[in-house]
Amino acid sequence: MITPAPGGMAPGEFRRWGHRFVDWVGDYLEEIGDYPVLAGTKPGQVRDALPTEAPLTGDPFEAVFEDFRSVIVPGMTHWNHPAFFAYFAVSGSGPGILGELLAAALNVNAMVWKSSPAATELEEVTLGWLRSFLGLPSVFRGTINDTASTSTFVALAAARERHLPEARQDGMAGAPPGRVYTSSEAHSSVLKSVHALGFGRRGVRAIATGPNRAMDPAALAKAIEHDVTSGFRPLAVVATIGTTSTTAVDPVGAVAGIARSHNLWLHIDAAYAGVAAALPGMRRHFADWEHADSIVVNPHKWLFTPVDCSVLYVRDPAQLREAFSLVPAYLETPETGVTHLMDHGLALGRRFRALKLWFVMRYFGREGLRNILAGHIALARHLADRVDAAPGWERHRPSPFSLVVLRRSPTGVRGRERDALNTAIMERVNESGTAFLSPTEIDGETWLRFAIGNIHTAVHHVDTTWETLRDAADTIG
Repeated sequence: MITPAPGGMAPGEFRRWGHRFVDWVGDYLEEIGDYPVLAGTKPGQVRDALPTEAPLTGDPFEAVFEDFRSVIVPGMTHWNHPAFFAYFAVSGSGPGILGELLAAALNVNAMVWKSSPAATELEEVTLGWLRSFLGLPSVFRGTINDTASTSTFVALAAARERHLPEARQDGMAGAPPGRVYTSSEAHSSVLKSVHALGFGRRGVRAIATGPNRAMDPAALAKAIEHDVTSGFRPLAVVATIGTTSTTAVDPVGAVAGIARSHNLWLHIDAAYAGVAAALPGMRRHFADWEHADSIVVNPHKWLFTPVDCSVLYVRDPAQLREAFSLVPAYLETPETGVTHLMDHGLALGRRFRALKLWFVMRYFGREGLRNILAGHIALARHLADRVDAAPGWERHRPSPFSLVVLRRSPTGVRGRERDALNTAIMERVNESGTAFLSPTEIDGETWLRFAIGNIHTAVHHVDTTWETLRDAADTIG
């Protein structure tokens, strides 16, 4: 009788397929620029190409791999493509991919220290490295979540615990109405988190923006003062360094001062731009962020770590434990002086996400990472110069990081006609497979986002995409 190898595969089968898969991944990363960026499939095409039920006795692995290559891969939008300029990049680097492989093999659940001591302590070490890399003070302690949406939810839950203690025992029905303040340019995850925490739509005050689409501190102070006299309980302010639409930077120092004067929790969303704090020339955008109670930075966005990996730093981890710690008998352990990651958020199950980030930081080193980040910012400056010099095109200013927001704006074309023109240009480029861009709306008008941040992107990818945009504009008229 043949004894199956660990993992349930026959002896030698896992190794054979493992080698084939690594070879496929190597080819994929080397040839990624040859793929169309955007999937060309129609809705339902992938689903209809696959059986409606799992096989009764199991398929040969060759058949499984063939379906992956012939059905799944053609239906993928390739985020690793060097001309992926939509949203914000989440490119996976080689060391990050290998780290993910080993994390999957170890397959631990780092919920309590004992369930995986190395996973817990490597997370603490790696996030200490990242904290130092970003120039944050040692008072901050970090944990890894899946995405910034979850990190923001966890931070605001801690703010609710601190400032609305009535809700812990009696629920929201027994507590006064709470308020969270954020810019009208803030990410939608802030509103989603406030909804999920039970505050409703009235629980968020969208603060008007001033110059450069940054939060207006005077409007923030006025809103808080109004709410205090109107029966609301102000809880938290969410400031953003690098908004999604335009990468605007809120005036963190002024916002922090207002938050302190009202004893409010200050959360900073630096999910995209936070890693740029590692560059000396960019530190000015992060002035005073050390005054925050919590900060979110996503290494899976611009630090070349495979998705998902979102880091939440908090000034006082005890605030997270007060909000989330609930230890039944079956999770009790005798160790003292250790971290139980389950106490720092909603999830009990915690993947070994720190391993891939540790691999990335060790492989590239601080200077290597800084060089790549600086290169992306230089590419954005290069593109901005080309847009500025092109008749009939305009750029939304400023462009502080690696996002360039632009649009076609011919003389005499305005309003809905201009919006339709830019949408058509974007769709023409995206459908070509040459590149992938995404839109945004500024003051009700359509603009195109050209987000540079993929580890594979070089100047010729930027130039080719820019020329493709211009050609599409000339063709459409």
